[in-house]
Amino acid sequence: MNVPGDLKYTKEHEWVKVEGAVATIGITDWAQGELGDIVFVELPDVGAEVEQMGPFGTIEAVKAVSELFSPVSGTVTETNTALEDDPMVVNRDPYGDGWMIKIDLADASQLEQLLDASGYKTLTDEA
Repeated sequence: MNVPGDLKYTKEHEWVKVEGAVATIGITDWAQGELGDIVFVELPDVGAEVEQMGPFGTIEAVKAVSELFSPVSGTVTETNTALEDDPMVVNRDPYGDGWMIKIDLADASQLEQLLDASGYKTLTDEA
C-alpha cells in the first residue's frame, strides 16, 4: 500500500495535499483497494462550501457506495472532471490523476487534527 509522506490523512481514508492556500483532496490507495473497481464519482459544484469532516460527494464501486468526507473546510475551486469519463483513474492513480476536488483552504490549523503518514499506516494496519 502506498502512503506518501507529504500528505495528511483522515480516519475515513481521504487524503489532502496543501500547496499555499489550495488543498487538493482524494481517497487513499487503501480506500480504492477496499472499494474495488470504481464506476462513478459524484463531486460538488465549483463554489460549493465544504466543512471539515462533512460530506462532499459520493463514490460508487462494484462492491459499495460510500460518502466522501472533506479533511478540511473551504470553498471548492476545481473538480476533477476527468473522473466523469474515467472514474477508474482513482484505482490507477489515487494520489495523482485520481484527485477529486481542490478547495481554498479556510483554516490551515485544521491540518493539525489529521493523521500523518505514520499514523495512517497504523490505522490501516489495524483494519
